Amino acid sequence: MRLKIYALLVVMAVSLPCLAALPGPAISEAPMAAVTIAPPSNITAADTPNDGGQAITVTWQASPDEVLGLVEGYEILRSETRDGVFSKVGFVPYGFTGFDDQEVPQNSRNYFYQVKTVGKGAAGISISAVSNPAQSREQWFNAARINALVATALFIIIVIYFITRAKRGQSLFIRRIAGLAAVDEAVGRATEMGRPILFVPGISSIADVATIAALNILGQVAKKTAEYGTPLLVPNKDPVVYVVAQEIVKEAYTELGRPDAYNPDSVFFLTDSQMGYAAGVDGIMSREKPATNFFLGMFYAESLILAETGAATGAIQIAGTDAVNQLPFFITACDYTLIGEELYAASAYLSREPMLLGTLKGQDWSKAVIVLMLIVGAMISWISPGIRQWILNMLMVG
Repeated sequence: MRLKIYALLVVMAVSLPCLAALPGPAISEAPMAAVTIAPPSNITAADTPNDGGQAITVTWQASPDEVLGLVEGYEILRSETRDGVFSKVGFVPYGFTGFDDQEVPQNSRNYFYQVKTVGKGAAGISISAVSNPAQSREQWFNAARINALVATALFIIIVIYFITRAKRGQSLFIRRIAGLAAVDEAVGRATEMGRPILFVPGISSIADVATIAALNILGQVAKKTAEYGTPLLVPNKDPVVYVVAQEIVKEAYTELGRPDAYNPDSVFFLTDSQMGYAAGVDGIMSREKPATNFFLGMFYAESLILAETGAATGAIQIAGTDAVNQLPFFITACDYTLIGEELYAASAYLSREPMLLGTLKGQDWSKAVIVLMLIVGAMISWISPGIRQWILNMLMVG
């Protein structure tokens, strides 16, 4: 029995390799075919509207395979001829169907575009047909800014209306500004005490709006000092501001009919060093003991140094600046402080000149119109949410 089992095992061991060598059914592994993705269609090129030229907008219809997740993005190609070599000018990810070519070499010249679909992984690429020829041109009028044109025209009309009213002698109300209402009192106090008036026009250049506003106020103060015969001291840090201030004071005395009372040495250049200027002005306040100090214009770190020294001398101090960081120091150490636009309105407030008054009233009413429009727009968008986007589009400036 055992011999039979051993014999059977030997036969099986010998026959297995032979069985493995017998031909069986053919099993082949075919290589995975590359997936061909569809190119975009309806390629359209046109001049980009409302610009200065050298820009063409290309639009297309997305590849149908984009919804299948096979598209990674689109490459935009440009050529000067339909059959020429196309070069890449941009790329956008899937989901976009437009591209602004902002680097068109030349206006009024034909350019052709193609859009290449870039697939994910083994999806490959596909190129669209050539677009129509397009030329970039500059536009004289930006239609996207019509709202700005309407707002500007409305502002001009309001300003002209109030200027006309002021020239006709009609009274235009301007709210009382305590710091400007105290100018007559400050000049009168200096006259009674027989002390000079110190006017500091800031430490910035003539290009600063606050400096220009300060020089306008200087002209009105100089007229009052010329009228009362009060000495005026105007130290300057900037050479150009010094020359302008000198001419303003001289013109004020001449306009009042007292050119002989003008002292050329009353307006002088001190130094162009910030802290050197502050030290020099402090020295003037300590020696001359002015009865009134005007600190108007642009100020920086020296504001508290000047204001504290002036307060220590017992002078009436009127300050004004549009430097937000320096306002707390002036408010603390000065008797009156012009905040923000009060500095710009000072010239119209003091002179009552029709042109300045009309402009000031026009600005105030224009702001009131803007605030009213914001309130009405907010209420309408709250009541009717569907109109919210229309209001936003109207207020946006392209």
